[in-house]
Amino acid sequence: MNQKRKIVVGTVVAVGVAAAVGIGVNAATDESGDDTDTPISGPALATASVAALADTGGGRVTGTEVGDEDSYYEIEVTLEDGTQVDVQLDEQFVVVDRTPDIEDDATDPD
Repeated sequence: MNQKRKIVVGTVVAVGVAAAVGIGVNAATDESGDDTDTPISGPALATASVAALADTGGGRVTGTEVGDEDSYYEIEVTLEDGTQVDVQLDEQFVVVDRTPDIEDDATDPD
């Protein structure tokens, strides 16, 4: 049992380090263009990113938001195939929802 815990903790730490390295500037500043969104910052950014990337099985964090209308934290992850997923987290960084981030230009009146 202790061996399993060490492996899980080691994996989480390794994913956390990889996520922290891969987060970069994109996650620190929300690229959505909506100035009313507040990006996640500080230690919460790293913790939320690790949780989201663990849920999606990898990818790159490309946007973040605190106080999203659907959850406490929202992490936008771009997967290797280019698709985007919005991962919703509660205040304890538990995933509460994951949905594809699909822009529907057909409904845009502009």
